[in-house]
Amino acid sequence: MLRRAIVCLALMSAPMAVSAAGDVTEFQLDNGMDVVVIEDHRSPAVVHMVWYRVGAADEPAGHSGIAHFLEHLMFKGTDDLGDGEFSDIVEANGGSDNAFTSWDYTGYFQRVAADRLGLMMEMEADRMRDLIITEDQVRTERSVILEERAQRLDTSPGGLFNEQMRAALFMNHPYDTTIIGWRHEMEQLSLQDARAFYDLYYAPNNAILIVAGDVQPDEVRALAQEHYGPLAPSEGIVTRERPAEPPHTTDRRVVFTDARVANPYVSRMVLAPAREPGDQAGAAALMLLAQILGGSNVTAVLSRQLQVEEGRSLFAGAFYNDTSYDPDSFTLINMPVPGVSLAEAEADLDRVIATFLETGIDPAQFDRVKFQLAAAQIYAQDDVQGLAREYGVALTSGLSVADVQAWPDIIAATTIEDVMTAARRVLVDTPSVTGYLSQPAEIAAVVEADAPIADATTPEEATQ
Repeated sequence: MLRRAIVCLALMSAPMAVSAAGDVTEFQLDNGMDVVVIEDHRSPAVVHMVWYRVGAADEPAGHSGIAHFLEHLMFKGTDDLGDGEFSDIVEANGGSDNAFTSWDYTGYFQRVAADRLGLMMEMEADRMRDLIITEDQVRTERSVILEERAQRLDTSPGGLFNEQMRAALFMNHPYDTTIIGWRHEMEQLSLQDARAFYDLYYAPNNAILIVAGDVQPDEVRALAQEHYGPLAPSEGIVTRERPAEPPHTTDRRVVFTDARVANPYVSRMVLAPAREPGDQAGAAALMLLAQILGGSNVTAVLSRQLQVEEGRSLFAGAFYNDTSYDPDSFTLINMPVPGVSLAEAEADLDRVIATFLETGIDPAQFDRVKFQLAAAQIYAQDDVQGLAREYGVALTSGLSVADVQAWPDIIAATTIEDVMTAARRVLVDTPSVTGYLSQPAEIAAVVEADAPIADATTPEEATQ
């Protein structure tokens, strides 16, 4: 039986070391569970994270949302703990806990006093293999995730628009489906679906344990071997083999109208390569490109030209997801001021990008961006939970500890020429998906004026 420890510890009672987060140790248990230890002895606290190499992009066809659904069900009972007791024990010990799901991973974490680490491992190991799910819990929690979709996505025109944009960008890859799932499939998720997903993927040989804080590697090894070591691996774990994207050969358009839209905007997405293990230079160039084009509301290329100098945009930005298991997206956004149409906003975006490709990067801006990123890496050492998350996201995306540690140096070594090469790749050579988000009246005006977008797409409206 698990201990029902409820002692709240006074963090001030333990001695504090002065060393910042630094040493990282990695090892693997005999059952295949990977372990990463990040030492930070400045505070007698610890972050305990378990990451599973499974997310929304690994769901079986027709069962979208099952990864996130199971994340909710993991807080139900086990053979040793009652429904909701896991979080109650964490809180009683002065800690906090939560979980999250993405396309490539599902993670669970607790932040507690360092001498509560063994208890966290004991409970997390318990629910890794001994989760108990009932039909009543499935019905209740299915209603919860459907309401979550209603509140976070269905009531958000921008969220619904982005859902349609991803569905248009990815023609074959499961990144085309939103993490929470399609409503009609979520409504059918069953106890059998959850159980099958859990039995296959929730196993030590599909998990990464990350412990960050006031701990020693030998201590973590002993505790991990005690609590996680006896767990049997899953025989069904294989290297991820997802459907690949076919070549993108033509530009596409999406128009999404909704009467609730307050600020219409134009979005453009292209397929972009991910960070590759041992070869992160291309991703570093794309990350710097996103910062140069849209990383600042004042000095970035898009915002400086369209917001500051011309006053034609409320917001203009660029985004690149540099940690995903498979190629993901590079995105441009231009939200025009009232009175500037979306067709004009798209033309503004094209104009500024064309000028950028012709004139190149200001060396002073380039140095400033690299300095800011280097400073951010230093400041990040003060956040052990952020560091643990950085390693977790990277490792579940196929990267290694060595890749994470090499990333700042790779960014520092990236040149202007490298970034411009990446820019031409995603802004010129790769077909894009361009989307308009607006109120119905604005799109009707575009169609009536026979603007170029009128012949390229069929508008869709959200349910009111």
